[in-house]
Amino acid sequence: MEEQRKQYMFSCYGHPNILAKHVKTIEFTKDADLTERGDCIVGINSDFDINELKNFSKKVKFICSVIDPETGEKLQSEFKCFVNPDFSSDHEIVLRKSHFDSGRTFGFNLNRGANNLDRRMVELLKNPNQKMEVTIVEGWY
Repeated sequence: MEEQRKQYMFSCYGHPNILAKHVKTIEFTKDADLTERGDCIVGINSDFDINELKNFSKKVKFICSVIDPETGEKLQSEFKCFVNPDFSSDHEIVLRKSHFDSGRTFGFNLNRGANNLDRRMVELLKNPNQKMEVTIVEGWY
């Protein structure tokens, strides 16, 4: 019998300044605005619950999904990392390739940066009405 893995889903939205060019980090924020300096941010107005995030340990996979409003096609990008047990931010989730220790850092040893987000997704996320669903799954299977 297959074991049920922990999962949690939250939503975030696009912004005209979403660039997703950073090679070492990815960020989801609850902020409602974004400057071009935030080139690691892939979603704003995030509705994640820190208490749900605290249920994860060890390694996780982030599955970012958007629906193309014109074609109905579901686009996805996946990212893998190790969970920082000291994560404490109720405002932003940062995933890093490095092991930089910060309360904002949810994940270390990220396998890919924001620049690896599907470029079609990035274009869609320049629309502030574009919703992205983010599913966090325990393990990397």
